[in-house]
Amino acid sequence: MKILLLGKNGQVGWELQRSLAPLGQVVALDFDSTEHCGDFANPQGVADTVQALRPDVIVNAAAHTAVDKAESEPELARLLNATTPGALALQAARQQALLVHYSTDYVFDGSGSRPWSESDSPAPLSVYGRTKLEGEQLIQASGCKHLILRTSWVYAARGGNFAKTMLRLAQERERLTVIDDQWGAPTGADLLADITAHALRHLRTRPEDGGLYHCVASGETNWHTYASYVIAQARQAQPAMNIKATEIAPVPTSAFPTPAQRPHNSRLDTGRLQATFGLQLPPWQQGVARMLTEIL
Repeated sequence: MKILLLGKNGQVGWELQRSLAPLGQVVALDFDSTEHCGDFANPQGVADTVQALRPDVIVNAAAHTAVDKAESEPELARLLNATTPGALALQAARQQALLVHYSTDYVFDGSGSRPWSESDSPAPLSVYGRTKLEGEQLIQASGCKHLILRTSWVYAARGGNFAKTMLRLAQERERLTVIDDQWGAPTGADLLADITAHALRHLRTRPEDGGLYHCVASGETNWHTYASYVIAQARQAQPAMNIKATEIAPVPTSAFPTPAQRPHNSRLDTGRLQATFGLQLPPWQQGVARMLTEIL
């Protein structure tokens, strides 16, 4: 099996290089690759790459993920999140390749407290959410074989993440304020990558199981509880760490105004994914604890 991986240096792309390696030949590209075009600002170039390489599977881990920045550059966000994935899907359909694509909880408006299922109607609040939803729709409309995984609150040991920010602030300040009215499940890039590889093995023999799925770690939390967990784990693992924070105060979203509106309810129902692919998703704490072990 020949696999084309796009966005190889992002958090998920980096882990996919590891998880996809046992499945076949992996050609991994990023926006600055020179031999073949992996730049999502160039949809025709990306489509030409697929035509030249003729992969069996395309895994797209490239996206415009700067949620607030997208509000001031909607054209670029649409190009990276919708137009180019759409062009990729059309080329995949022509070549009978399977396209794997990652989407987001931001396609929903965050109302209520029930976990969102794949059949719920999207109503994005932000440019990022709208462009990611359009990308999903273009892939579905292309007629290509596809697997779309919606996820939330993605982190990795590599690069910046919420846990690292909290640990830095906890060493600088005695009092932290963290939002407590946004709910979701922190999901490791390594978990997403491993589930992708598992799903690809499954789809080899059951291609009819492709489609749209929700994919997050199990359980739920808010940013305040997440921060408290991270700092408590760090104190336990590294007693010598100079953590000054003695108070972690919960505050509403309104305490931190941002250009892009965030959904309050990012809970995603993963029942369909688990039943179809025979998976049991680990609790979010397990992945976060493992990541902390790597970075501390």
